[in-house]
Amino acid sequence: MARVRAVLLIDFGSTYTKVAAVDVEGEAILGVAQSGTTASEDISIGLERAVARLRAEIGDVAFAERYACSSAAGGLRMIASGLVPSLTAEAAKRAALGAGAKVVRTYSYELTTEDLSEIARLKPDIMLLTGGTDGGNRDAILGNARALTRLETPFPVVVAGNRAVCEACAGILTGAGREAIRCENVMPTFNQLNIGPAQAVIRELFLKRIVAGKGLTKAQALLDGILMPTPSAVLAALTLFAEDAGELVAADLGGATTDIYSITEGLPTRAGTILKGLPEPYAKRTVEGDIGMRYSARGVVEGAGMAAVCGASGRAEGEVRAWLEKIDRCPDVLAETGAERDVDRALAALAIELGLLRHAGEIEQVFTPMGVAYQQTGKDLTRVMTIVLTGGALVHAENPEAILRRALAGDHPSSLMPREARAVVDRRYILFAMGLLSGTYRELARKLLKKEFRYGNSQ
Repeated sequence: MARVRAVLLIDFGSTYTKVAAVDVEGEAILGVAQSGTTASEDISIGLERAVARLRAEIGDVAFAERYACSSAAGGLRMIASGLVPSLTAEAAKRAALGAGAKVVRTYSYELTTEDLSEIARLKPDIMLLTGGTDGGNRDAILGNARALTRLETPFPVVVAGNRAVCEACAGILTGAGREAIRCENVMPTFNQLNIGPAQAVIRELFLKRIVAGKGLTKAQALLDGILMPTPSAVLAALTLFAEDAGELVAADLGGATTDIYSITEGLPTRAGTILKGLPEPYAKRTVEGDIGMRYSARGVVEGAGMAAVCGASGRAEGEVRAWLEKIDRCPDVLAETGAERDVDRALAALAIELGLLRHAGEIEQVFTPMGVAYQQTGKDLTRVMTIVLTGGALVHAENPEAILRRALAGDHPSSLMPREARAVVDRRYILFAMGLLSGTYRELARKLLKKEFRYGNSQ
């Protein structure tokens, strides 16, 4: 093989370590490979095995640069607290999700004794403490900072509320022996979001936790840097791809969670519609921790209903329950029989449907002195025509396009989820790699995404 300038891109996942090699001068993806993540022994072992499989495909290529992302800690479990549910609490939640965290709980107003007990039980990895616009309410965030000093659970707190008292809040927390990091207010003025600084702090804490908790210290010596959490890399890639593909939605279907992304303004498409609530970010990610293909399969059944699973699969309730029990016993099991495959496809379609319903906005009819009008909360995704599919259950499915068609076929008149869209399948798991690559080689990543998704899936 001719000498090339290759970049190695790595994703340390909870189950698999994935690698991709890119020739930056020849502008080509040389190959991809994966191996089991060996976090319990030495994470560099899994990396070496994945690279060995990659070299078996592409030859003995020297890597000029190595970049990585990771979700090997199983996602950053985060709690967010704010003042008003529809304002600062929601802003806090968006900051957390955009930074790659999994929000397990949000609180509003003053933390109660019951809230503190729940926080202690949940054992979060980090907490985002917000509340009050700059120059607005001070008492709530100060009171919540004092309340947190009563907890012994050792998690850091990012303080991103009213700037007049942020220093005082941080002082209260550090004085009690808790790590506290100050940053800019997530909502400095009413209805104006400023989540970027909080996201940057959360990402840094996320990566520190992964490096310390999952043995990446040894692997770090082999890298030019762990740049970002995996969801952030995927979001970066999707945002870049949208420059050519136009507005899009993506569904990442895993065993425990379903991640939905939207790259669109999501403004009203119906005449006479007024917007309600906070402005939506152009690039948005939500995580549904209760729906997935294995660990959270029963969450899909609970969310959609057993009748829907039976209807989508064409199988009797007994067959559905038999497969769910098998999954419970062995979450790594693969569907083998026709019934198992039918139920799996149904679970995948319904998980996407539920994820889209929760991610998309809603519209309702309201009556005004001027007549009937419409009120929109969240994003309008009805005209999005491209949906990117990734995650093992979709990438390895015989017909992911059919799964998507089933997911979009439901009757949800108030939902603003997509109605019809073409499926673009991330068959080689390159989204994370292109997100990493875009940090240094933005235009190359853009070209490769366009080539892979416009033409690669049809080959």
